[in-house]
Amino acid sequence: PPVGVSKACSSCVRIADVKEACTQCDRFVCQNCSRLCSCCNTITCSLCSTVDGDVGEQVLCNGCSVFQV
Repeated sequence: PPVGVSKACSSCVRIADVKEACTQCDRFVCQNCSRLCSCCNTITCSLCSTVDGDVGEQVLCNGCSVFQV
């Protein structure tokens, strides 16, 4: 995107900082909607992560959730 242009968050359509993007799908995501993977510490959007309620609300990106049993 051109310098100085903001993009809309893919989840809530608020303005997201251009440097904030999901590491899985490259969609822009604002700070309120971003999720930090508990395993690899990457930023993901709600579509590319799951919340594991069995382990106390642990967030896992799609890449790491494949390896969890």
